[in-house]
Formats: sequence, structure tokens, C-alpha cells
Amino acid sequence: MASLSGKTVVITGGVKNLGAIIAKDLAKLGSPNFVLHYHSESSKADGDKLVEELKAAGSKAVLFQANLTKVAEITKLFDVAVQTFGGVDIAINTVGKVLKKPIEQLTEAEYDEMFDINSKVAFFFIKEAGAKLNKDGKICTIVTSLLAAFTGYYSLYAGAKAPVEHYCRAAAKEFADKNISVTNVAPGPMDTPFFYPQESDDAVAFHKSMALKNQLTDVKDISPLVRFLVTEGWWVTGQTIFANGGYTTR
Repeated sequence: MASLSGKTVVITGGVKNLGAIIAKDLAKLGSPNFVLHYHSESSKADGDKLVEELKAAGSKAVLFQANLTKVAEITKLFDVAVQTFGGVDIAINTVGKVLKKPIEQLTEAEYDEMFDINSKVAFFFIKEAGAKLNKDGKICTIVTSLLAAFTGYYSLYAGAKAPVEHYCRAAAKEFADKNISVTNVAPGPMDTPFFYPQESDDAVAFHKSMALKNQLTDVKDISPLVRFLVTEGWWVTGQTIFANGGYTTR
């Protein structure tokens, strides 16, 4: 198994749910350094707890609070990593927002917000990572399996995530001279607090019925795939990997 000893990992949305699980998994690979982003002040307690857990496992970790729809904050995130740990080797973006709503009810404000969070953040995160990562670096973005679905009501969510595939392919080519691999992981509906407010009980049951074992995607099943892609799986680049228990494919 690859060692991340002496490496530095930046994770957005890194203090809860999938981001936190990824950090804990990567900490087992030689105790790398971490810069963990979080958005809201309400998440700081989770961040402080995770930092202590990572330190107990032998890693160094710092928190960075920001609204990443402001591009200057993304630049600052990577600058903090470089200034604190001397460089960045792995950049993982888990930021996203789900919206389930009929097209006829969607507003311009909702359109702008969804593209800011799901597309703009991803683009400038990849851009900044390409500029700041050390040679042989890894970039991974979390998208959605809805990119392969033929369904209604998720037009803005899936639509705002769709451009990230193009960013990924272009970046994989453009950053190849630095041996930087660029990938996306597309989970199925994940069993996290972000999922349930959008769905009725019937919809939750339907989503479960579409996957193995009649269950939603567990973050613990996504983290090992991300871990692989940013370590031994470096040969995979420019691709989106669908991981959803058979929920959908293309």
C-alpha cells in the first residue's frame, strides 16, 4: 500500500461526512499533513474534533473556513497549505449542493447558486490545484451518478455538476507534463444529512431499490475509491468513476 508520509492533502468539505471519512482513511497511509476546509461556523466543532483525531493518528492538520464560491478564498486555501506544510500533493473537492425541483419552479437565484457551488468552485479548485500541486500530484472531485441518469427534477444539480467532467478531461491533458492525475468520482445518492431534505419517503425507498442490498451509497464505500485514485490509482486520469451499487451507469 502507498505511503503518504511527508505528503500534504487538501480536502474541501473536509470536516464532516465523506470529507472526514476520506481524511481518516488517508491518515492511515503514513500520517500525511491535512488542510481541511469547512464552510459554516456550525461545522467548526466537527473540525476541531477531527483535527484532534488526526493528530492522535500521527498527522498534522489545520482548518480553513471559507465560502469557496469566492475565488480568492480558493487561492488562499492552497496558499495556506503551501505556507504551512511547504507544498500540496493531493487535492480533493467534496463540495456540492443538491436541489430537487421541477424546472418550471426554478429561479434565477437558484440557478446562480447551484452553478456557483457545483461548477464554479470545482473549476477554480482544479485550476488552483494545477498551479500549486507538486509534481506527481493528484486531483479528485466528487460529482454525482445523476450524470448518467434519465430523470426529472435534478436539472440544476446534475446540470451544474456536468461541466466538471469537461474540466477534468481538459486538466488531465494540461497537467500531464507534471504527472498530475485528475479524476472524478460519481457516487449514487449518499446516506448523509444533505440527501434527506430533498426527498420524500417514497423517493428514498425508490433510490434504495435501485442499488445493491436495497441501500443508499455509504460514504465508507466511496472513500476507498478516492483513496485508490489518489495513491496507486494514479494511472487513471481524465475519467469519471461511477460508484453507486448499480444505481445507474452509461
